Amino acid sequence: MSQPATTTVEINGFPCRVWTKGQGPKLGFLAGLGGLPRWLPFLDKLAETRTVVAPSLPGYPGATGHTELDSHLDWVLTVRQLLDKAGLAGADLVGASVGGAFAAEMAAIFPAHVARLILIAPFGLFDDKEPAADPWAQRRDALPGLMCADGANWTALVAPPDGANSVEWPIEMSRASEAAARAFWPLGNTRLEKRLGLIAAPTLVLWGEHDTLLPPSYAQKFARGIDHGNGGATRIETIPGAGHLAYLDQPDAVARAVLAHLG
Repeated sequence: MSQPATTTVEINGFPCRVWTKGQGPKLGFLAGLGGLPRWLPFLDKLAETRTVVAPSLPGYPGATGHTELDSHLDWVLTVRQLLDKAGLAGADLVGASVGGAFAAEMAAIFPAHVARLILIAPFGLFDDKEPAADPWAQRRDALPGLMCADGANWTALVAPPDGANSVEWPIEMSRASEAAARAFWPLGNTRLEKRLGLIAAPTLVLWGEHDTLLPPSYAQKFARGIDHGNGGATRIETIPGAGHLAYLDQPDAVARAVLAHLG
């Protein structure tokens, strides 16, 4: 697997890494919990027919500056800047988990910025009748099974990449968890349901059938909220054998679903 091209953009005075690989129309990817410590097979599948652009959110591997973001509005405006500087304004956009919540916000608040939208088990909603799990309240040994149907896939994601300092790497992962918590604690609820009806982009909602972090029933909640505004242009697809980060468990199946939606 060849490595992507690496560039850096400055957001709020801090560097954020942008990875780019592939050919064809641009496709943005905002990663889920854990970020992108390494390039993934899922992204390689997309890069066969699309130019995949994956900017790192502040605080995640490859980026800093999350401690400057004190409110949800700070985060939304920062992600808007990140997409602009990564050359993704007006492109198709995939967002997963925490990145999915931001992708939905972009499509709702800045509709001209997102052509077509794919959400993979996004954060942003909370139903006290079907509560989401709290990823920040878990023991370390419980996280792999919460993130993936096959916990080994999460373990492989967060293992130190080639060239990483083994002493500093746990600090990097703790920083990524802190960044997500600053944006989404408690329980990933950002009242996104109030803005879903503003989304006009044709939307695909993907959910792993074994997601134990966010109940798969949340897919229907997202679709209903979006379709209130865009008149039924939302589809839901369940990914068998996948957990919360479905693109780690079933990269080929998730890539096929994404590319089918994009036509």
